[in-house]
Amino acid sequence: MTSTKKLVKVSASRAVGDGIITAIMIVICFLALYPIWYTLIVSLNDSADSLRGGIYWLPRKFTLESYKAVFQDSAIIRAFGVTIARTVIGTVTSVFFTAMVAYALSKKHIMGNKVYLLLGTITMFFGGGLIPYFILLKNMGLYNNFLVYIIPNLFNFYNMIIIMSFFRELPAGLEESARLDGANDITIFIRIVLPLSMPVVATIALFNGVYHWNDYFMGVMYINDANLQPIQTFLYRVVASASASRAVVAMPAGIAAQQVSSTSVRLATMVVTTLPIVCVYPFLQKYFVKGVLIGSIKG
Repeated sequence: MTSTKKLVKVSASRAVGDGIITAIMIVICFLALYPIWYTLIVSLNDSADSLRGGIYWLPRKFTLESYKAVFQDSAIIRAFGVTIARTVIGTVTSVFFTAMVAYALSKKHIMGNKVYLLLGTITMFFGGGLIPYFILLKNMGLYNNFLVYIIPNLFNFYNMIIIMSFFRELPAGLEESARLDGANDITIFIRIVLPLSMPVVATIALFNGVYHWNDYFMGVMYINDANLQPIQTFLYRVVASASASRAVVAMPAGIAAQQVSSTSVRLATMVVTTLPIVCVYPFLQKYFVKGVLIGSIKG
């Protein structure tokens, strides 16, 4: 009887603990998701009606005028094009270049292997600073140049370590047999190593893709031409303009002509900007975890 009572108490205390943890997680999820939901419902509400306030759960007067204003502005469409081009080109080139370096450094017989790894590790903790970096990119001719999104991000040492750890665990016999058949290093890398490393390659590709899609800083610091700014930089400048002046907001010409408030347009732009990556990310999340675990365990 005593043991039964103890089991009942343990089960009851465990149930209470699980209930408390569940309640805390529900609160945390609510706090994380409600701002997104609020942004969506206000962007779908009539702009004049939104100024009255009191909108918390559902749109009071549903309308798509704010989204029409967003998509009728050519600057936003152009910014989306820049973002898509930057994400695709930047991701492909960065993954390929980083994988090539990782493949070379995964060979312990390479002269200076440890020196390169040491120098790369130092760069993870120390940097030259923003001003020298800006001067460097400007002297390279990358200021106001689309390639400023691509070239500085071709290589990432942290990503290289993950890929290198995976490469080092591939069977050496595969490369040896390929060399017996006359394959060189480039052929082995492209036709054998990369196809066998798709989990970790997909993970690094997702890291790079999310970064390129969400980054606004490069466009703010190194791009002065409105035709080359990505959508995140465009959104940043719209929000910054609204914050600088609450009464008169410097909105793009295509938006200013619409009968919508600046707040509704800003929120609609936020939704349009974040929606693609929000929709894709849940389906690709497993690759992030899987790829990182592969690199860490095999390393």
